[in-house]
Amino acid sequence: MTPHIMSVAEAIRTRRTVRHYRPDAIPADALDALLALAIEAPTSWNLQDRSIVAVTSDEGRAGLAWATDGQPQPQEAPLMLAFVAEPLSWREDHSDVYEQARRNGAWNDEFVTMFSAASRAFQADLEERGLLREYAVKDAMIAASYVMLAATEMGLATSPMNGWDEAKVKKVIGIEDRDDLAIALLMSLGYAAEERRHPGRRAQDRNVFHESYGSPVSTTRGEEALTRNDHRLGAD
Repeated sequence: MTPHIMSVAEAIRTRRTVRHYRPDAIPADALDALLALAIEAPTSWNLQDRSIVAVTSDEGRAGLAWATDGQPQPQEAPLMLAFVAEPLSWREDHSDVYEQARRNGAWNDEFVTMFSAASRAFQADLEERGLLREYAVKDAMIAASYVMLAATEMGLATSPMNGWDEAKVKKVIGIEDRDDLAIALLMSLGYAAEERRHPGRRAQDRNVFHESYGSPVSTTRGEEALTRNDHRLGAD
């Protein structure tokens, strides 16, 4: 019998935040696959200015329990991920990124020259406006979202965590002296020891708008737009 492959839509609808876990370890191949998918997440200017620290040891998870004021996830989940934002990574050498893009046929030499200069100018402007950390955290959060959906497809439960002390988290993962790095998110992963029901979401017309904030999306208008797009794409 062919196993059911969960769609992205199913993963989005079925994922719940789980706080309690069975002690079963996550297989190494599953962890490798999960992290490989995480680094495929979109990243501004392809800077890849985020890293992930996987914590599985008893000592490391106890440290993260301390950093989260005793929350149960680090104590019970076999795996904790710390998503680290790297706001100043744009100053580093990215020749490996450009060379990989060349090999993949994605970028040519002319594009690399233009893209590299434009990227540095963009990041310099962010730095001047004090926005480097914000942009790096966004990239890390996108990667975290990919992890949550991929984990759901693999039958794993997750909990994106708030309520942690950044200085303590940095100490636990060995970057307490790195002012150039920031903690974007902690996430627990494992096999659920509880069933969490969907509490529901507000109706779409409460927080999805058309053109301007507060202007509701017309169902009729949306259907007409889809019909126009179908005709343009030659859909049948």
